[in-house]
Amino acid sequence: MIFEHKYGGSSSVSGNAKAVGVSFAPDTLREPTYFIGKLQKSLHFREAISALHYVVVSDLRLKPKERTDYQAWLKEQEPIWMAEYMAGASDVRDQIEAKKLELEGVRKEKAGVMAPYYKAQQAYFNYLYKKDMDMWYVLDPVITVHPDEIFFECFSQDESSYGKLSCDYGVFKEVEEFKCGTTNIDYSQLLYDEFQKIRTYKETEFKVDPSGFEIQTTNEDSYKEMKIDLPDSWVRGFLQVSSAMTLPASEVTLEPMDLHNLLFYLKRFKEKEGPRSIRFILKPGKPVQMLLEPWGHVINCPRSLYKGDTEREIRIWGRRRLLILERLLPIAEKINITLLGTGLPSFYQVKMGGMTFTLGLSGWTQNDWSKMGQFDLMAPRRVTDAMTQQKVFLALKENWLESADSLAGRLGMDKTVVLGALGILVQSGKVIYDLEHKVYRVRILKKDELPMDELRFASEAEAKATKLIAAKSIKIVEMAERDGVKVIRSQWNGGETTIYIDSDDRLIQAECNCNFFRQNRLRKGPCEHIIATRMLAAAAQAAAAQAGAAAVNNTKA
Repeated sequence: MIFEHKYGGSSSVSGNAKAVGVSFAPDTLREPTYFIGKLQKSLHFREAISALHYVVVSDLRLKPKERTDYQAWLKEQEPIWMAEYMAGASDVRDQIEAKKLELEGVRKEKAGVMAPYYKAQQAYFNYLYKKDMDMWYVLDPVITVHPDEIFFECFSQDESSYGKLSCDYGVFKEVEEFKCGTTNIDYSQLLYDEFQKIRTYKETEFKVDPSGFEIQTTNEDSYKEMKIDLPDSWVRGFLQVSSAMTLPASEVTLEPMDLHNLLFYLKRFKEKEGPRSIRFILKPGKPVQMLLEPWGHVINCPRSLYKGDTEREIRIWGRRRLLILERLLPIAEKINITLLGTGLPSFYQVKMGGMTFTLGLSGWTQNDWSKMGQFDLMAPRRVTDAMTQQKVFLALKENWLESADSLAGRLGMDKTVVLGALGILVQSGKVIYDLEHKVYRVRILKKDELPMDELRFASEAEAKATKLIAAKSIKIVEMAERDGVKVIRSQWNGGETTIYIDSDDRLIQAECNCNFFRQNRLRKGPCEHIIATRMLAAAAQAAAAQAGAAAVNNTKA
């Protein structure tokens, strides 16, 4: 997917003995979005924006060692070793030694011929790393200005970590002017290096350039245009994150020292075998406990009590990604943790007095947000027409942020209809769910409409589910409600699937006797039978609603 950007220069940090200016170059191809203010908590901002940088450059994918040269050398050595083993006469040994000397000369000649190439190649990579780090990144961070806060979003290179830095206006001692909207900002390694020069004794001005994006780096305008062929997985990953935030979850609040103890232990010891997980042991009214495997070490959190109603034990993997938060601990006030379940995503919100850094982690490092998450499929999927979606979006854009309850009351619509429309808007990249304030916010990811036909099937499972329905190979056999939870049962080719939907139209539990579900449960998202059952149930619910409305109209007539 092609993303086009045009920056009026480059983002920069300038300063003197008394003041520092932080100026971000926004994308001039997007709707004008700007902000000017003077930071009151410059040190907090420096540390938080640095942590966001760690998310951008994070790549914990397994990188196998390069063994091509070794294998080539081994292939050359095998006949030599065999000859040495078989040699029984001195003349054979003399021939072997002569060939060795000849081969060594060939290798030296080859190294001399290739040396300039390898030197130039390394110099080029060094230049990119120091001067044009943008070439190493896929997507510049996204910045959104809202009436109550400004926030940055980014994704890691391995697509398993999501970062969001929110700054409310209390962080600024002066806010001169702003215009709400979303834009991409020019970002580079040099900009990160300049951030490290921010000090508390210098007044820091924060600016997303409002002047038509006119930044001059020389005596003439310098516009930097880019066309980035962005993988669909990156876009889909952004769309999945907000959907995952809306799912039912267990919430835990930790003290900064509790997280410090966890990170200290992980840095001190290196696991050599599995399992490599953290077990959160949650008992109502009791201190939270974290069991680190495989060592069996328990970290007690005496000042962090679990306030839930049900005893739970949740395991998460990919724990070394939490080291991204290490730099924030000295300025953190508390850490709110949202756990969706064993093997499912988790969110860590570091509160820093007016600033909140949110780190979203997929179930484990190799299970990235886009390929195996499918969490949009478990979000509300109430069928809504395009007119309803547009009405909800325009109403939300009036205030830029609002809860589903407030929107439903203001528009006079059923909450489930509003949630369904918001769910579709989230999946289309126009809205994001704010986990901290429990509201939906306008955040248009791309200036043009996203090609939803290309992004429609996030996985093979959803494509299979659509084919199952089209072929009429699956049907609903029971729809009931028990204790406020909808129970929907379907049958397919001798198999059976049962799903449980709560009052907010969210999937909270499922059962299926297919092989995929037996092996993975919901850790890799729902199987095609669960997806198809949801889709059929949503269609039946919509048909029933339409029939009811028609009956009311006939009665009135």
